[in-house]
Amino acid sequence: MRELTADLFISLDGFASGAKEAAFFGYFGEELGRWISDHLCQRQLLIMGRVTYEALAKFSPSGVDPASARMNELPKLVFASTLEEPLTWKNARLAKASVGDEIRALKQRPGDLLRAIGSISLVRSMMQVGLVDRLRLIVFPVILGAAGREPIYAGYGRTGLELIETRVLDSRLILLEYRPALV
Repeated sequence: MRELTADLFISLDGFASGAKEAAFFGYFGEELGRWISDHLCQRQLLIMGRVTYEALAKFSPSGVDPASARMNELPKLVFASTLEEPLTWKNARLAKASVGDEIRALKQRPGDLLRAIGSISLVRSMMQVGLVDRLRLIVFPVILGAAGREPIYAGYGRTGLELIETRVLDSRLILLEYRPALV
């Protein structure tokens, strides 16, 4: 059975973005860049919602850096009720079924890793129905407070997790990898 990994970048107080925040909350570093590159090199199907798709499709198709080139090559599955095919980003297609039905079907078929990037509400809905096998959080050393936007955990019920890996990147970012705890 294929596994689904969800990757989220968050502030220390649990936000995905903030008012007028720079990319990566202004904390991009060599080790984070290598982590991103290493994980993009894997064979995978990228899964995202409309907001993440629209944000990435603005710059990745025209980007000349290796990460953008790799993102263009990878197959992408987009969950969005307001978009129509054909999607403008190369190798992107709209999901035809509900999130639960589509992901369950993908997990049953052989193939590449399933990886959700960003897409806070999509990850939340997949977590709530037990479809996420690994939740990876990269925690950035910033508290956004009132400037925080997109709270990661809003709308979650109690969710038990088991820590399976930790790592420090660039002497300041913390990678936390969890799997759902068996109750």
